[in-house]
Amino acid sequence: MKKDKIIFWTTTIIIFLFEGVMPALTSQTEPAKEGIRHLGYPAYFGNALVVFKVLGTIVLIIPQIPKRLKEWAYAGFAFDFLFASISYFAVEGLVGLAFFPLIFLGILTISYIYYHKINNAFTTPI
Repeated sequence: MKKDKIIFWTTTIIIFLFEGVMPALTSQTEPAKEGIRHLGYPAYFGNALVVFKVLGTIVLIIPQIPKRLKEWAYAGFAFDFLFASISYFAVEGLVGLAFFPLIFLGILTISYIYYHKINNAFTTPI
């Protein structure tokens, strides 16, 4: 059980740092704004994305948050990573940067599996 908690918290903290803290601190920089523009999205989309990323990571990191809300946060991040990868593939083609979100999808998946493992969520009814 201790190993499961370590894996869960390690992967969840990685998501928190890269999807919550980093966007909150860098979203208003010129490279971040240019990245959103380069992918063809309007500027307000980047701002909305940062707000939802920060809120989603807070939901994942606070243990007292209801399980159903955590499920929505996990789903939101899964969509975020998938669509980020698709956006890069569509604009840039087959480049390494397009695979980067899929790496985080893998980390998120591990967090999700171990969240259920330590909370026995698969055995409790919804």
